[in-house]
Formats: sequence, structure tokens, C-alpha cells
Amino acid sequence: MSRKPIPRFDDNYTEDSARQRRAFLEAETGVSLTHTGHYSLPPESVRNNTENFIGVVQMPVGVAGPVLIHGEDAQGWFYVPMATTEGTLVASYSRGMRMLSESGGVKTTVIDDNMQRAPMFEFEDARAAKRFVQWMQATLPAITAAAESTTRHGKLMNIQHWQIARMVYTRFNFSTGDAAGQNMTGKAAHAASQWILAHSPEPVIHFSLSGAIETDKKHSHMNLMHSRGKRVVAECVVKRDVLAQRARTTPEIIFKQRQRSYLGAMLAGSAYNGPHSANGIAALFIATGQDEANVVESHTGFSFMDITPEGDLYYSCTLPSVICATKGGGTGLSTQAECLTMLGCNGEGKARKLAEIVGATVLAGDLSLISAIMSDEWVSSHDAYGRNRS
Repeated sequence: MSRKPIPRFDDNYTEDSARQRRAFLEAETGVSLTHTGHYSLPPESVRNNTENFIGVVQMPVGVAGPVLIHGEDAQGWFYVPMATTEGTLVASYSRGMRMLSESGGVKTTVIDDNMQRAPMFEFEDARAAKRFVQWMQATLPAITAAAESTTRHGKLMNIQHWQIARMVYTRFNFSTGDAAGQNMTGKAAHAASQWILAHSPEPVIHFSLSGAIETDKKHSHMNLMHSRGKRVVAECVVKRDVLAQRARTTPEIIFKQRQRSYLGAMLAGSAYNGPHSANGIAALFIATGQDEANVVESHTGFSFMDITPEGDLYYSCTLPSVICATKGGGTGLSTQAECLTMLGCNGEGKARKLAEIVGATVLAGDLSLISAIMSDEWVSSHDAYGRNRS
């Protein structure tokens, strides 16, 4: 059987080119692409987002909330769009948001914000590598100028370094404005590295633009300690009477279970010790045009609880690496832009606001799920919404 390439045209982003590709695939695979070929966005609008465009996959979008957020940037009531095919998910997040809001709302804080590229430099021996680090620190202004020459929005904040044997693993930390910044930082770090290679007094015998310690789209302990994206804390004092009325449980029961489930998470080597951060992040990311692969890094973190002197439940989640954007990537596509606008997060100066909404959403989902588990309503709620029916 000979290879039949996917049709390409002088302009691959027209209705006709998409139609001809669908016809080709229908003939080759026998599948009908009727639904895939129905969409409202202009094909030219995806020019920077996908190749070999044939149509869209339609994803159900529900709205959770409203949730009351007291953030540094996100302030007020928010209706949160969630793209998901998982039954009960939106209902569960809505319940959690109601409990948080009736307890006074969620306080959200962004405590760090940067994006990385991590070039690796190798030298003749460890002493040459040590001398290189000293030189690199002394010439940081020139390296910074080279990096920032490639971008209007990116700023080189600092360069971390770790020496192993004769290798120097660096981590260039950039602020990236309202963009997620992986491409921006890659271009800037490349320019800086080319300047370094041209001016280093120590001969570099091997170089790579990535030494892999930025762990792009992979979970790592590095990103728990040194944030990649935005480090967000969401916290709330959940009132005892709210838990009793809305979740049929108590602060003591939830806190007791948290102590035990934390050990289970340690036993499993889990990247997050709370109930399910990835669910809310993935649904919100898809709805708002984020790079969905960044859920891998963004969902990691720490859940923490305490009982207050008044007998209420202090509940928080810390997400060290929320990677989100309000400009660039898929945020400009039609439906994604609508969802961002619904949140008041479309455009410049809104990325931290979106990250705070992500944190509040995760906290709401965690509270609702652990409450359902402890009140023995986890299975029955899925039955009620049809998820367990065959």
C-alpha cells in the first residue's frame, strides 16, 4: 500500500481546503466527518494554532458558580466555564463554590510568577565549569540584554545554576506578561546562549538549549520548589454550619480524613495531596484556550487544612506551577475568547487574575469531592446524574 499524503494547498486555511481534506479522509478511512465539519470559527483564525485543519471537535461547556473571590486581581463574583465530558463535574464544582462563597469567599494570592528555559553548558573539567559560573554571574547585565533583545514583554529575572561534574545546568527565569511564555523564553534564552557561546572565556565542549531541568510539560520536584508559571494560593475558612447544611459533614470529619488520605498520597507518590486538582484545571484550560498539556505541571501542589479556634475548617491549596495566559496561543479563538471574556480575563493585564480563578476553582472542587466522600454521597451523586448508568 503506497503512502497517500494529506492534501495541502497554497492556502491551507480556507473552507475549501478543509472540505477537500475531509473528503480525502472520508475516502481513505470510511468515516463520516459531518459533525467535525460544522463550526462557526473562520478557518483562517486557526492559522497559528493547528496544521492540516479539517474542522473542530465539539466539547460540551458548562458553567460552575458563581464563586466569590477576594484576590489581588480577581475580585467579585465569577461564573466559571468548564469544558468537560465528565458527568457531575460541573455540579460538584458549583456546590463547592457555593460553600466557599457562603463562608465569605475565597482569598487568592499569586506569590511568584516566572517561566523558564534551561540551557546546559559542558566544559573540559569541573574547575572550568566553576570559572564559567563566576564569569556568567559577573556578566549578567550583558546576558540579560541579549535575552531581552528578542521580546517586548519578557524580562530576565535571574539565572539559577547547578553544577554536576563538568556540566553547568542553568535555569533562566523570565517574567512573560500575559503570555504563558514557553516560546518567548525559548527564543530569549537562545539569543542569550548564543551570546554566551561567543564570549565565554572557557571553551564550551557541548551545549544544549534545554538541559531538561525546566521539565517543560512534565511534573517534577523542581517545579514544586521553584515555580514554573504562577504560584497561587487559594484559601478559605469554611463555616461549620455551611458544611452541615450543604455537605452533611463536619470540619472534624473532613480534617480526620485529610490526615489519612495524605498518607495515602505519600504512599502512591502523588504529585498533589488533595482530591483532584487536574479535573477543574483541565476543564477551565480547555474552555479558555490554554495549552492543555500544561495541566501536567499546573495540577501539582499542596492541600492544607486546620481547625480554627471557632471550630470552622481552614482549607487551602497551593499550586506552584499554574501556567496560563490571556494572550497568545488558543486564547484568541472565538469560543475560547468568549469564555475568557465571561471571566473578565480577555486581553492584557489579566493573566494573574486568571491564575487566581484557577486556584479558587481547584479549592471548590476539592472541598466538594472530599465532602461527598465523607458523607457517602460520591457514588449516589454519579448515579443521580447518570454517569454510572450503562
